[in-house]
Amino acid sequence: MKNIVILGATGSIGDSTLSVVRKHLDKFTINTLSAHKNVDKIIQLAKEFKPRHIVITDELAYQKVQQKLTIKSIQIHSGADVLNSIVADSEVDLVVAGIVGNAGMASVLAAVEAGKTLLLANKESIVSAGELVMPLASKNNAQIIPLDSEHNAIFQCLGDSYQTGIRPKGVNSVTLTASGGPFWKTDANQFKSITPAQAVAHPQWDMGAKISVDSATLMNKGLEVIEAHWLFNMPGEEIHVLIHPQSTIHSMVNFIDGSVLAQMGCPDMQIPISHGLGLGQRLVNDADFLNLLQQQQLTFFQADTVKFRCLQLARDAMFLGGTAPAILNAANEVTVAAFLAGQIRFDQIGEINDRMLNDIQTTKVESLTQLQDLDTEVRFKTETHINSK
Repeated sequence: MKNIVILGATGSIGDSTLSVVRKHLDKFTINTLSAHKNVDKIIQLAKEFKPRHIVITDELAYQKVQQKLTIKSIQIHSGADVLNSIVADSEVDLVVAGIVGNAGMASVLAAVEAGKTLLLANKESIVSAGELVMPLASKNNAQIIPLDSEHNAIFQCLGDSYQTGIRPKGVNSVTLTASGGPFWKTDANQFKSITPAQAVAHPQWDMGAKISVDSATLMNKGLEVIEAHWLFNMPGEEIHVLIHPQSTIHSMVNFIDGSVLAQMGCPDMQIPISHGLGLGQRLVNDADFLNLLQQQQLTFFQADTVKFRCLQLARDAMFLGGTAPAILNAANEVTVAAFLAGQIRFDQIGEINDRMLNDIQTTKVESLTQLQDLDTEVRFKTETHINSK
């Protein structure tokens, strides 16, 4: 039995993880579930899985859970700081990092420092803090298994040759595929009129609003390029992006002998998650099986980094190094939230992200506290710029 901590249990990653766990209750025990504000859902999950710990990061939600959840065997905790000690507990075998955004960074670092096996869906912790996370993982023999479908596809294609943070032998390059989101065929002149409802209507994946908008701007793919750079220790010029609207091939590994291995499957997060939970072994899940006869054709297109400005910005930040990716990531969280709130237009997301990346000085990454302070600074400056428009 493997004891699992699921950070962000009420989100989409949590949903998919628990769907897999339900089919393998002989293999997994839920040690901890964490949530932010979704009181009803976390109580429902607590009653079903009876974890040892529940962690609620919103104080008001914590008080409500305390009042409504009366199972004495479950310890209820308040605050994100508790997560750092829980993930380091000797009883914990696997940590699923499904908290979206920079809020998940501290617990990821804590899990890596404790030498845990980390199933990583929080890309921001690698994008912003890769210079901290990867050396720490190496020092403490932590294993990082990526859950993003693209990076997990590379992980699957590499097989036993994958080692956390070490450039795989025999590989020439990797290719990340992108669905293109809902607007890859849309003329850039129409970007000004795109609504939040249109942007979150992803053609293939059922994701949260923020990630859906990132997919629509291709920022999501840009962040994945940075993440691949750190996870597989590969230079940016060896990480390619292709638009693949069918979302059937999730990534490809191009080997030095001309061979190309691709991982294919239906667009369902249960596939990479079940592979991660199985530590490379295949586990049954509820995902549909791929029927290539129904696909008819698989098409690929060059990603347009002029129209999709955010993709190029991510590459620029990667090559700048230091705190540049953290600056871009923090600015993007603010601009996406502003777009969803109707404060800015869709086309202004990339415009303002570009402004912040150029206006805020890039320095060497030194500590989590530094990155947290920088995050606060970038958010304030981005919000101030938006409010002044």
